[in-house]
Order: sequence, then structure tokens, then C-alpha cells
Amino acid sequence: MKRGGRSLVSSPPAFSNDAKKFRASTVSNATGLQTEDAETEDDLETSGTDEDDDLTVRGPSTVATSTFTKHIEYKLSKIEADDLPKKKWKYTWEVPAADISNCKWVGTGECFLKDDDLSSNYGLKQKLYKHWLDVYKTSGGNDFHSSKQRWFFSLCNSYRDILHGEKKPFYHKGLEEDSKIMDAYLMHSLNHIFRTRDLVRKNNAKIDKHQMSGKEEILPGDNFLDQGFTRPKILILLPLRSIALRVIERLIQLTPANSKVNVEQIDRFYKDFGSEEVSSDEEEEQSKNAKTKKPSKPSDHQSLFKGDTRDDFMIGIKFTRKTIKLYGDFYSSDIIVASPLELMTKFGKAEKNKELDTDYLSSIEVVIIDHADVISLQNWSFLTSVVERLNHIPSKQHGTNVMRIRQWYLDGFARFYRQTIILGYYLNPDMNALFNHHCVNYQGKVKSVREHRGVLPKVLSQVRQIYERFDANSIADVDDARLEYFEKKVFPKIKDSDQGGVMLFASSYFEFVRLRNFLKSQNASFCLVGDYTNQKDISRARVWFFEGKRKIMLYTERIHFYRRYKIRGIRNLIIYSLPERKEFYYETVNMLEGSDDLACTVLFSQYDKLQLERIVGTAPAKRLIKSEKGVFVFC
Repeated sequence: MKRGGRSLVSSPPAFSNDAKKFRASTVSNATGLQTEDAETEDDLETSGTDEDDDLTVRGPSTVATSTFTKHIEYKLSKIEADDLPKKKWKYTWEVPAADISNCKWVGTGECFLKDDDLSSNYGLKQKLYKHWLDVYKTSGGNDFHSSKQRWFFSLCNSYRDILHGEKKPFYHKGLEEDSKIMDAYLMHSLNHIFRTRDLVRKNNAKIDKHQMSGKEEILPGDNFLDQGFTRPKILILLPLRSIALRVIERLIQLTPANSKVNVEQIDRFYKDFGSEEVSSDEEEEQSKNAKTKKPSKPSDHQSLFKGDTRDDFMIGIKFTRKTIKLYGDFYSSDIIVASPLELMTKFGKAEKNKELDTDYLSSIEVVIIDHADVISLQNWSFLTSVVERLNHIPSKQHGTNVMRIRQWYLDGFARFYRQTIILGYYLNPDMNALFNHHCVNYQGKVKSVREHRGVLPKVLSQVRQIYERFDANSIADVDDARLEYFEKKVFPKIKDSDQGGVMLFASSYFEFVRLRNFLKSQNASFCLVGDYTNQKDISRARVWFFEGKRKIMLYTERIHFYRRYKIRGIRNLIIYSLPERKEFYYETVNMLEGSDDLACTVLFSQYDKLQLERIVGTAPAKRLIKSEKGVFVFC
């Protein structure tokens, strides 16, 4: 709401060149102070009667400053900002991850992972802490201080960028671990939103009180820079609607009761995203069917693809004093939960229609990318594009009062204050690249590192697993080097042999296309089961391969992820590139049929280190990469 007819704040903030263009559209609002969007005082009052509320104008508090306040009030210099995008971070400390075997956390700067002061509520607002503690105890917990969710919240509350690629997901018998980490980042999100809104509300009250006092002196301007260009502060990126359902349901559960007296549009939400609730009759029927009929898919596949698996969704969530408003306008929302695909669709529409925009992403301060491994099997480039479009100067004015915008927004430094949290079942080069090049938080970085034991013991049959290393001068040359090695060293053996049943496994669609084109050029007898092969052609290909009408089948990791086919007729397996998901390795090798001379050939280079570690183990992977020999056999 607009307050007063003149500015009560001294010295307006300075502007970067891009921000000057933005300021031109806000002149009409510069005569008074305005909140991030037009709303009632109840909308602004998120904290209720928290003990830490203070609406009086007074000197510095004796209470310990929260990490939230320290983070947003830090004044980043231009020299520091210029250095951050090219900075080579050094991980200077490590602590063991007690709950994950052979795993540790490493970080930059000073180690902050120490026993928290119990009287500080671990950095949580009082009512959030009390509610979370009640939820924890109700679920049977008895040591909140030592719990994984409390520990991971402290990690999030450091406001450092986080890369955790060893999170056991709910669909891999990791429901408890997955839920605890989800609780932690949701409480961090709520804490950030509530503290942000309280700060705005307190400053509004101070300005009102000063105005009513009739005093002529001007209030110091820096004390009232409490907003961004737009209201949304949290962006949660997820791969599937069914996972968004889990996250938003839990977000509502973790919100204190007096802040969710009413949840608007909840019926529409369940209609759009589905409900995981199953009636007792349905549950009993499903149990009977499970006993009489063996599932055709592995349990992790059934769990992940249970519910609504569409990947096009986006929903805004707004918190007011007593209400959670689902499906709010994105500009009036506090949290946006979306899939990368839907945001890419929004970008495309905005490019075609100048009346549309995505400026609601301009002031995102915390980004959470959960189940990054699943997103990587959708379209990782969409995710990268979304991150690249965050924290830009808006294209137009959205009810913003320029007198309240934080200086680091106007300087174009917002991305250096943005915290990015990447969570996944495993790491791949794309995730590392995103973390290394697009996560430039001035606070620093923390990531998990693990010693892998490998999955070779899970290969059931006596298969000779032959690992052949090829050389590549750089990561840019690895694709060409891999194909050249296959053409000269592997394919001639297939061509000269009368044996059929050869499966070529490729981890990416790019490799699938290159192999397809090569096989065509050689007039090879082959069939395709790939990402975009229609169901009719897949069925025909499987029959042809099994009956020996086609000598070679070209198969991708992505089609296996979505379909988990049990391919019959495999006599010789060529793993052109190692799968990202370690279980796909032994699942595919275990599809080999026959009793004599079963063989699997694996091509790898030094740039396949991450996949190699997960499959053969960390120590053996180092030997395979550094050894003078180029061929290795596992039996």
C-alpha cells in the first residue's frame, strides 16, 4: 500500500546502467513507500506474535544477528563481484557425513558445521521452530538436535551453495532420508519467506510511527532497503507433478497452524496434481494383485512413476497472516514450484508476445533443484536455461517502489546473493558444470563427496566384462574419440562375426544418433529402441531382435529409464557409454542370455570417471584410468 505523500527516506539508492532503465518506469511511485505488491496489513503480517517481533524504532539489538540478516546486509564490492564468476573455489575443510557410508562434506572458507546454540532455535523463527519440533516428536523422533533434518537445515541456513549428489531418493528405498532433506529445505524456505516479510512489515510500522509523530527529520535510507524488484523469493524446480504433490503437501504440513487457518484452492490443487491418498479397499485390492501377479517393472520404477508423471506444471504460493494461497499470481507469490519444461514454455511465450514477461524470476534468492538426476534424463539444457535467466533486471515496472529496493539488486549483483541447492541421486558432468559456473554465491560452496564401492557383485551370471579405455585429448574431443575407437576397434569384430544378438547401449540421445548414422552407412542389420521410437516400432524391433532378424539393437539409457524393458535375445553387450544410473549397468548385463562365453564390452575414457566410480568402485576406477594398460577384465 502507498504510504504518505513524500519520501521519508534519505538518499535514494544508486543505480547500475540496467537499473536506470528500470527506474524510468517507476518514477510515478517514487513519491511514497510501497510494499512489494498492493496488499493489506494482514497480508504483510506473517509472524503473528513471535517473540522476535520488534516494531519499535531503536538502536542495535543485543540479540544475535540471524544468518538471514547477515547474508542480505553484506555489502559486496564491485571488485568482489567482478571476481566471483571466474573465481576458483578451494575446498579447505571436510567433515564426515555420519549418516552416509564412505561420504564426507567439503566446503570453502571457514567450517561452520559445529554444534549450534540450542537457545538460538538453530536460526529458525520461534514459531517455525516450535511447530517443526512438534511435528518431529509426533512422528516418533526423540533427538531433534542430532536428527538429519536439523543438520541439513543448518547446512541450508549457512546460505552457501550446496551440491548433494548422494541423496538416496524415496523411490530407491530412501523415503526416510529423502523426506528429512525435503523437510530441511522446506523449513529453510519458510524461514526465509517469513523473515523477509517480517522485515517489510516492521519497516512499514516504523515509517508509519515516524510519520504520525510529526517529526521533520528524515529517516536514514539504508535501514529501509528491504525488497527486490518483485515479490517471489523461492524457486523450487522439480521433474514431475507427483513429486511436486509430495513437496507442496509437506510444505503445508510444516507451516504453523496459525499461518494456515485457510488453504485456498486446495481442491483445485489435488485435481491438478492428484492425491496420493488410497482408500483402504483400494489398498487391499492392490495388495492382492501384487501377491498373485509379479510386477513387470522394478520397485524403484513403480515408486517413481506412481501418480501424475506429467512434467509441465507451475504454481505460485503466497503466505499471508493466516492463509496459504495456492495458484496466486506469480508476481504476488512468495514461492514458485515449477518444472524446467513449463518455465521454458513461459520463456517462449514471452519472446513471441511482448505483453508477457517472466520478471517474477528477477528477485529469486533461494533456488532448490530437487531430484536433479531425474531432470537430467528429461532435458538438462532446459534447467540450465532457467538458471541463466534468473536475477535479471526486470523489463518493466511491477508495482515496485524503487526507494525500498536493496542496493545489490540495483547494482546487478543479485545472482551473487542467490543460494542454489542442487540435490540428486548421483552426480554427472552437467550437474558439476552448473554448480561450478552458474552458482556464484559470495558465501561460498559446500558439496558431498563419496567413496563408491561399485555394483559389479550384482551381476548375476558369469559374464566376462571387458573394459577398453580409449584416449581423448580433451573433454571436447571425447565424443569423436569414442566413435573413432568404436569404428576401428569394435565394429569390425561385430561385422566379421556371424553371431547376432548384439546390443549397443548408449547413455545419450546424441550418441544414439551418431551410432544410428554410422550403422546406416555400413548397411548393418540393426533395429532401434530409442527415446523417440514409437511403441509400434519398439514392439516390432524387440521381436526382430529376439528372432534374429536383426543382428544389432541400438538401445538408450533414457528409454530404459522410462520403460525398463527386459530385452530378450542378447548374446553380446557393447556398452558404448556407461549409464549414469549404476543400477542400469547390472540390469542390462543381467539381460544377457545363453550359457557359453557371455561377454560385455565397455568403452570408457578418463572423462567417464563419475560413472566408472559408481560401477566398479572409486579405487578400481582410479587404477583403470591411470594404468598403462588399456584393457581390463572383470569376471
